[in-house]
Amino acid sequence: MTPQELQALIQQGENASIECSSHSSDRTRRPAYRAGLNDLNMAALDSYFASYSFEFSKETEEARKQLLINTDILTTTGEPTVGGLLMFGINPTRYLPQAAIMFAHFDGTEIDAELIDRQEIIGTLPQQVDTAVAVIKNNLLQPSTIEGTKRKDTSVLPPDKVLREMVVNACVHRNYAITGSRIRIFMYDDRIECISPGRLPNTVTVEKLRSGVSYASNPVLLKFMDNLRYIDRLGRGFPMIFREMQQVGKAVDVYEFGEELQVVLPL
Repeated sequence: MTPQELQALIQQGENASIECSSHSSDRTRRPAYRAGLNDLNMAALDSYFASYSFEFSKETEEARKQLLINTDILTTTGEPTVGGLLMFGINPTRYLPQAAIMFAHFDGTEIDAELIDRQEIIGTLPQQVDTAVAVIKNNLLQPSTIEGTKRKDTSVLPPDKVLREMVVNACVHRNYAITGSRIRIFMYDDRIECISPGRLPNTVTVEKLRSGVSYASNPVLLKFMDNLRYIDRLGRGFPMIFREMQQVGKAVDVYEFGEELQVVLPL
């Protein structure tokens, strides 16, 4: 990265901070209570900035701190932001216990059915996404029959990219100010439900999601997950989910109830 490119990156962070300073809804820019600089994973930060050909660890302490402030990983007073901790924290749930995913697999179609598997998924958001998708896939059983000497699958399961997009959307857009609730992924015999704390913004409806209208509840998280290639900012996430499931003959349902958003993938 040339000095000019680095300055542009820093300026981009400064502009983003100025732009969102008057939008208190982005709570991920606020300080993570009681967390300090030592709660950030320096190896993860090195890896992230290396993608810009920038050797973060070789900079002076003051230069590193200023870059972390300008990219919204630290506040101006030097504390990790909620977004910075979620993306680069050593143990984010130590300070943000709501920032986790609860997974449960039920042997039936109702929540009172016997539990087959139950897991708490923690870590940074990229770790949570990767782990949650792996857990879902491990719990998905592909029904099949034997015809002659060959096995024939009798059910079409959600594509991997649909599962990934569902989890990414829940992690990036949930309301992290709701402390009494976590993201829940419930798997039943006939469906997967993903329930995320936080409603859609007032200007966004479920029908608008289907047509590609995007929203950013947490711009800081959106920025980092975009840079790490987990998402793009073109509003293609939900339309892709609807389209891919439609291609396998399944209809996705999205509901708002109370302060939560629920996505239902049929199996």
